[in-house]
Amino acid sequence: MKYDAFVMSEVQSIREAFAEASSFLSQCGCNEPQRSAQLLLEHALGLSGAAYYMAFADPFPAELRSAWEESVTRRGTGEPVQYIIGEQEFYGRSFEVTPDVLIPRPETELLVEAVLKYGAELWPDGRACGQAADDTPAARSLTAVDIGAGSGAISVTLAAEAPAWRVSAGDISPAALAVAARNALRHGAAVDFRLGDLLEPFAGMETDILVSNPPYIPGGDIAGLQREVREHEPRTALDGGEDGLDPYRRMMEQLTLLPAPPRLVGFELGLGQAEQVAGLLAAAGHWSEIVTINDLAGIPRHVLGISR
Repeated sequence: MKYDAFVMSEVQSIREAFAEASSFLSQCGCNEPQRSAQLLLEHALGLSGAAYYMAFADPFPAELRSAWEESVTRRGTGEPVQYIIGEQEFYGRSFEVTPDVLIPRPETELLVEAVLKYGAELWPDGRACGQAADDTPAARSLTAVDIGAGSGAISVTLAAEAPAWRVSAGDISPAALAVAARNALRHGAAVDFRLGDLLEPFAGMETDILVSNPPYIPGGDIAGLQREVREHEPRTALDGGEDGLDPYRRMMEQLTLLPAPPRLVGFELGLGQAEQVAGLLAAAGHWSEIVTINDLAGIPRHVLGISR
């Protein structure tokens, strides 16, 4: 499909630049055109909050015109704002995002919050029971593993919020792991990143917490997603097989790679999948309590298995 380029008129103020870009993006069929224009403009100007609004009456800087036209044109094609500006906020921190990774969503913050909450309940001192070389009981650092690291939003946040934990994360994409590693460095978070498929890179590792926001869109549904998602976000981070549940089934099968099942498992999932994913956890028989958590729209979005 051919898209028009955005060409800025001889506008006089930042307010007019915002209005012009909003109108263009609306005509292009973009999702949330005004919000998109605001985020792009804040990025272009290097302003946010009150400073951004206070600058509305100021002349639009002529030296920014070319970059501004390019960013609005890119958004007009359906490219997500986050990829254009290269960032997305998650749990109060700014994360680098590129087309190699899924854009972190606000609902995933609820998964992190739940894992932190139940992790603190199960291990109040952040330590787990292990075995010394002579097989006597010994305390060790609590180990959390994030499957499908993407940008590192989950693993980096867990490591930053619970620094006593030992956090690892895996992904099948080397490019995604590179982004995640940069985000860990950016936030001073100690995360052990490993390349590989689902639980395979963690074979033999004592794992107390398993958390994952895996691909869960049924393959046949991807064509019907918003163009921002279907045309720009990595398909490997979206496609969960015929019914969207393949990654959950495979992770349940791969639990045998670990010395023992994790006492806490937390999964994000798609619309209408909570009952089936909860059923997979129940059938595995490792967790005495299975909890479903709704997102802010009231949709069952996360399923946790807890062994008290």
